[in-house]
Amino acid sequence: MTSIHRLSNGITLVMEEMPYLKSAAFGVWVRVGSANEDETNNGIAHMIEHMMFKGTKNRTGKQIADEMARIGGNINAFTSKECTSYYATTLSQHLPIAIRIIGDMLNNSLFDEKALRKEKSVIIEEIDMYEDSPEDLAHELLQQRIWKGHPLGYMISGKKTIVRKINKDQILDFMDSYYTGENIVISIAGSFNQREILSLVEEEFGKIKAKSTKLIKSPDKPRYHKVVCKRNKDIEQLHINIAFDGISYLSDERFTLSVLNCIFGGSVNSRLFQKIREDEGLTYSIYSYGSSYKDTGLLHIYAAMNPNQKDMVIDMIYNEIYQLKSKGITKDELIMTKEQIKTELILGSEGARNRMNSNGKSMLNRGRIVSINELIDNIEKVSLDDVISFANRYLDLSNSSISLVGNLK
Repeated sequence: MTSIHRLSNGITLVMEEMPYLKSAAFGVWVRVGSANEDETNNGIAHMIEHMMFKGTKNRTGKQIADEMARIGGNINAFTSKECTSYYATTLSQHLPIAIRIIGDMLNNSLFDEKALRKEKSVIIEEIDMYEDSPEDLAHELLQQRIWKGHPLGYMISGKKTIVRKINKDQILDFMDSYYTGENIVISIAGSFNQREILSLVEEEFGKIKAKSTKLIKSPDKPRYHKVVCKRNKDIEQLHINIAFDGISYLSDERFTLSVLNCIFGGSVNSRLFQKIREDEGLTYSIYSYGSSYKDTGLLHIYAAMNPNQKDMVIDMIYNEIYQLKSKGITKDELIMTKEQIKTELILGSEGARNRMNSNGKSMLNRGRIVSINELIDNIEKVSLDDVISFANRYLDLSNSSISLVGNLK
């Protein structure tokens, strides 16, 4: 059973009771990420997420880690382009402890200058780590160039030159703008006493400011720019990423995209995987995926190969796109794919952590809970004509972008 509540400061609280479990998951979702930054503070949302774990007025960073370890729980966080999440999973009887720890982090973090300097070094190492991952780099290069000049194209971890300059005053100002009641969703799932936990959440999070006094301007919708990106690296494989202008996660066509992606390159029985890897043996890794955001999105195709096979692999990818657009898909493919997606949805909805994530994202992005049955119903409605229409409108090779990372000589 799922219920929705509103704290005194406007925070939305979603509670899903799963009494047959012995565990619970708790998450705070803040509607802010790198897409809310500018050229002077790119990386600040991610830095705040890191600094939340470095000590509060009541706990040191080690005490935060030790208290969670003492109850056998897990606490973590992530920053994306459009949201930041802090979450914990634990046994049901320890849920109040996890709530108090995350409440302390959001309300009382010190942002100590010495700890900030040290954490900047950690974040710079993280930036270098992504630079050393050609698969990630091929993806990031495309998004940066396709949405050049728009915050949606910014690196989540930020640029090293900007990260080094971010100070405590900037952090507090950014939090004052975005860490507000109207911008936060709290999601809880698992086995717990609803009345007791509701009271505790109000106690811990009700004191967060309801609204910002500043006028927060939402970024304009980004425009897609066709680009070619190249980065030479002394590595064995060549990594390519092809991207097409795509759709928002709010689009009604997102279900058609799910079906098309699964058939085309989203699974081991997909056309790209079977034809280019299994039949021809030209790549080890090849797949397609969608990156959808509030106002726009991209449809990506990734492949890694011997540099000498680049032209052949790209030609085969383009040929598979042509076949999909000209001949469509079969009824058997559609039936099988729908069953795959339904199974993934159902399996992915089991467990406290998965339910907490699903409910939190749904409330943050859509303002309502989208049930598994609703998702399945919409997948079932996708037709053969829907898929071929989508492919012909969005898989436009004349407007595709590509990045290449590896040995380009």
